[in-house]
Amino acid sequence: MNMIAPCGMNCSICLKQFRSPSTCGGCNNDKQNQPQYCSSCIIKNCRKRLDNNYKYCFQCNTFPCTRLKQLDKRYRTKYGMSMIENLCSIKDDGIRNYIKNEKTRWACSKCGSILCVHREHCPGCGIKRNIKQYKL
Repeated sequence: MNMIAPCGMNCSICLKQFRSPSTCGGCNNDKQNQPQYCSSCIIKNCRKRLDNNYKYCFQCNTFPCTRLKQLDKRYRTKYGMSMIENLCSIKDDGIRNYIKNEKTRWACSKCGSILCVHREHCPGCGIKRNIKQYKL
């Protein structure tokens, strides 16, 4: 559960997890091996979220905020994934079901390897992953 960031990013499918030897422990773990852009993330370090002890952004009364909408748009456009959809799934189905569904969603249909959200091809077999198309 530590691999799901407050913004809804599944850190286990982030490019940093595929780089050796230093893998990141995800946004909810300590800053050891975290890229600087993650440890200084505005959403992760949001005062409103921290002051209210919200684990996920959907718990906030300003969900989705402007920052989250910007991040969501970038990920929908470039990577075929929606942070806001992820957070809604966590809210509606619970974190355990979300993680279970993510394991299936981000498994290569050919070889079963974990897919990287930031890459078009499977790191195991090289097949091009099916990227969801969003209308903006």
